[in-house]
Amino acid sequence: MDVKKIVLGVLFLSLSFSAYSQENKPDIKLSADIVNSYVWRGFKQSGASVQPYLGVEYKGFSLSGWASTDIGGNDKKEVDFSFGYSISGFNFRLIDYWWDGEYANRYFSSPRESNSGHMLELGISYTLSESFPLSLSWNTFFLGKGNKKANGDNSYSTYIEALYPFTLKDINMFVSAGFLPWESSVYGSEMDGLKFTSIQLGASKEIKITDQFRLPVFANITANPAVEDIHFVFGFTIK
Repeated sequence: MDVKKIVLGVLFLSLSFSAYSQENKPDIKLSADIVNSYVWRGFKQSGASVQPYLGVEYKGFSLSGWASTDIGGNDKKEVDFSFGYSISGFNFRLIDYWWDGEYANRYFSSPRESNSGHMLELGISYTLSESFPLSLSWNTFFLGKGNKKANGDNSYSTYIEALYPFTLKDINMFVSAGFLPWESSVYGSEMDGLKFTSIQLGASKEIKITDQFRLPVFANITANPAVEDIHFVFGFTIK
């Protein structure tokens, strides 16, 4: 059974159903971020990028597609699809990451194949309460070529994060800390034990352009103690 094709099929069917359904009225979200640098879990993936998002949410279920395309001519491209379910503060997600890049021409391959760029990850997060919105998340890759140890065993690369959002005057902010609890091949061969890879401070607000239009902007400072690196990302959202 090809999990990737099942996820894609369910996503496309849901989008078609949502577009024409008048009775159920699911929530459809469409947006795109423009960023000066694409940083994921403390690791730089590419330079300036366009990152579109399309998602459908209905009665706790969600299906979404997200992508990142480098606009600096480096041919870096990522396309991810996810299926999720939220209930009582919990959120469960299955994500298919595809990292092969531009001109790979092998998207429709199984993550079990040795030359496939697909990686499958399961994630769970929990938000404590509205009054104390600390969220804790656990994310583990379970299938894909980049998830193998040197001896060929599955490393079950895992990323754990705590995030707390707050508001300072009219600016939405958050602080977060994420780490790898054990050897995690997805993040690099040097990630062979407990490693903190993302200590982050983020801020966002809407800037008034006209009486009818406001532009959401955001900035994140991310330190990666594991590799002694730091990133400053700025971007804006079109929606």
